[in-house]
Amino acid sequence: MQVRRIRPARSGPSHFPANPAPALWALVLVALMVGLTAAPARAAPYAAMVMDARTGEVLHARNADTRLHPASLTKMMTLYIAFEAVRNGEISMDTMVRVSQNAAAEPPSKLGLKAGQKIALRYLVRAAAVKSANDAATAIGEAISGSEAAFARRMTRTAKALGMTRTTFRNAHGLTENGHLSTAHDMTILGRHLLYDFPEYYNLFSRKSTSAGIKTVTSHNRILNTYKGADGIKTGYTRAAGFNLVASAQRGDERVIATVFGGKSSSSRNAKVAELLDLGFQRAPSRAPVRKPPPPAYAANVEEGAPTGRMVRLVGAVTSSPRPMARPGDGAVLIAKVDDADAAVIAAAVAEAMATAVPLSETVETTAIETAAVTETATGADRVSNTTVAPVEVPRPALRPQDLVEDLVEVSQPVPEEDQEIVTRLSTSGERHWGINVGRYTSRYQAEKTLLRTALSEMETLDGTLRKVVRSKKGFDANFMGMTEETADLACRRLMARNVTCNVLGPSS
Repeated sequence: MQVRRIRPARSGPSHFPANPAPALWALVLVALMVGLTAAPARAAPYAAMVMDARTGEVLHARNADTRLHPASLTKMMTLYIAFEAVRNGEISMDTMVRVSQNAAAEPPSKLGLKAGQKIALRYLVRAAAVKSANDAATAIGEAISGSEAAFARRMTRTAKALGMTRTTFRNAHGLTENGHLSTAHDMTILGRHLLYDFPEYYNLFSRKSTSAGIKTVTSHNRILNTYKGADGIKTGYTRAAGFNLVASAQRGDERVIATVFGGKSSSSRNAKVAELLDLGFQRAPSRAPVRKPPPPAYAANVEEGAPTGRMVRLVGAVTSSPRPMARPGDGAVLIAKVDDADAAVIAAAVAEAMATAVPLSETVETTAIETAAVTETATGADRVSNTTVAPVEVPRPALRPQDLVEDLVEVSQPVPEEDQEIVTRLSTSGERHWGINVGRYTSRYQAEKTLLRTALSEMETLDGTLRKVVRSKKGFDANFMGMTEETADLACRRLMARNVTCNVLGPSS
C-alpha cells in the first residue's frame, strides 16, 4: 500500500495575524465611528409664543425670550423692509433688479437666478414670501441697500424700532451665521407688524402657489391646508434652528398669532402650532378692541450714528459790532493828503459853502437825555447818580457846492453773458466718470432748483456727487456727475421709482 506523504504548509500571509490585538482594536474603532455617525444630532432648543393679534396680549410663552436661530423667518424682515421701501418711493415693484454673483450663489431653497440676470422686484418678493428663496432674498437686500451687509444693518435697526430688542441680523435669507439670532417673542411682534403695517401685501403669505416670473413656486407652509382659519405667514428650517414657524389664524373677530422655534420635523411642528392656535382661541376674549401697533420711524438707509447732512461753516460772519473810537485831539477834521491844486479848490469851495450856509433859527432841539445809571464802586455799597445833558443846538448841514464835483470812474460797456457751466459744489469723485441727468429745463434757475431738491431727497446715492447745469440749444440740463457706473444705475432706479425723470450719462456723454 502506497502511503501519501502530507507536505507542510508553505509559509506566507495568513488570514489571521499571529497577534490579534491590533485587528481587534481596529474593529472597535470602526464600530465606535459608526455608532457616532448614526447617533442623532442634538435637537434644537424649543421656544413658543402665542399672542392675541388684536391687542398684543401674550396668551402663552415658553422660552420666548431665548435668542435662537430664526432660519427663514428672517425673510419676514427682508420683506417688511421691501414693503417699506416701496411705500416710501425708494424702489417700486416694477423695478428691474440685476442679480449679483453673490445672490446667484446662495444655496437652496432658491429660485434659480443667474448672475447678471434682470428680474422685477415683485417676482423676487413672491419667491421670498412663498418659496422662501434665498437667492431672491439676497437680491432684494442688495437692490435696496447696495449690499447684503448694509441691508442686514438696516434690518437690525428696523427690528429695534419695532421693539424686537433681542434680535440681530447678519443676512437677508436666514442661513446660519454667527450673531444672526432672534426670539419667539420678537418674531411674533414682527408677524403682527406685517399684518397691520402692510395689509395690502399680507396676502402674499397666504398663497399656496404663485408666479415668480421665471417659474411657478409653491409654499412650504402646509398648515394653510390643515388648520381652519390659517392665513399665513412664514416657515423656516436649518439644522441649527430646527423647524420654525410663525402662523396666524382668524376665526370670527378673533385673530391669534403662534410662533414655534426648534420643531423636530415639519409635521410635528405643524401639529404643535395647531395646538398653540387652539390654546390661543380658548384664552382670547371673543370681543376685544383692535389696537394696532405703532409703525416704526422711517429711517431708509441712514446708518445709525451717521450724520444726516453736511455742515457748512460760514467764514467771516459778523460776531460783534464795537462802538467806533472817538476822534483824537480837539475834534479837528482829518483830511487825506491831496495835491496842492486840489487842496486849494477844496478849501475855496468849503469856505464858500460855510459862508452861504443858512444859520438855523429853527434849531433842532434834542430832548433831555437821561444817562443810564452810572455805577460807582464804593466800600460795602453801590452809589448811583443820574446826570442830565442840557439841550444843544445842532446846525443843519450845508448843501454840497455845485462846483465841487466828485471824480467819476468810467464804467465799461456791459459784457454779454457767455454760456457757462454753473458748478455749485466741488467734486470729490476722483476718477468717477459716470453721471445722471434729471431733466432739461427752460431756465437755469429751474435746473438748479431741481438739482437741489433731488440731492436732498436721494442723499444715499447722490451724496458727494458734482451738481452741474449745462446749457445747450434746447435748454438747461440738470446733471449729477462724478459717479461710478453702478452708483449711477442705482440712483436712476431709485429716482424712477419715485417718478423722477433720470438717464444715465456715460463717460462719453
